[in-house]
Amino acid sequence: MQDSEEQRELLKADTFGHIERVQRGDVRFVRRDTRSAHWLLRWAARFAARHEARGLERVRGVEGVPQLIAFDGAVLERSYLDGKPMQDAQPRDPKWFRDAHRLVKALRARGLAHNDLAKEPNWLVRGDGRPGLVDFQICWISRRRGAWFRMLAREDVRHLLKHKRTYCPDALTPVERRLLARRSWLARAWKATGKRVYKFIARRWFGYWDDDGGALRVRRTPRDP
Repeated sequence: MQDSEEQRELLKADTFGHIERVQRGDVRFVRRDTRSAHWLLRWAARFAARHEARGLERVRGVEGVPQLIAFDGAVLERSYLDGKPMQDAQPRDPKWFRDAHRLVKALRARGLAHNDLAKEPNWLVRGDGRPGLVDFQICWISRRRGAWFRMLAREDVRHLLKHKRTYCPDALTPVERRLLARRSWLARAWKATGKRVYKFIARRWFGYWDDDGGALRVRRTPRDP
């Protein structure tokens, strides 16, 4: 998948491999390479990359998400979305949040819940002002849209509304405020137990650090795609 004429810029490197932005002629894309992952975690890195490839294939053609270019079992390439992450762009236009809600609904219509929308770097404000989504490693893909899928899809919307409450609180509707107040049993259980374990493992084992609401960032690398 690599070419000697490529121009590559490292975006992130950790125990699960590295991510780089690649320029090949007039084409710009993002490469997730698990070959540099720690040997003990290489299987997990490749499992996550394979799952992301499946998720991107499911939402192929949806505007506002990366398009899968190639995946060979170790290296994933997907199209580059030009934009700034939410924590940098800080969207305050109610229209952006309406468009973001439509994007989440488009994923749901394909039978996919993103499952990681609480992280601000997973949201982009693109160059044209529209929303974008990246990082589909832990998405939930469902053929049957049963109760579990509907709960996860609803949590995607609730996480979006939490960001709206941060950046555009005056635009929240009464219905949205009620949805924010109605946390699922999964969200309550995650906050009480799983989130603490996740933070401990991420910080102690993998060098990530949580800024309490933003992304888990790798200390030794400054940027995330």
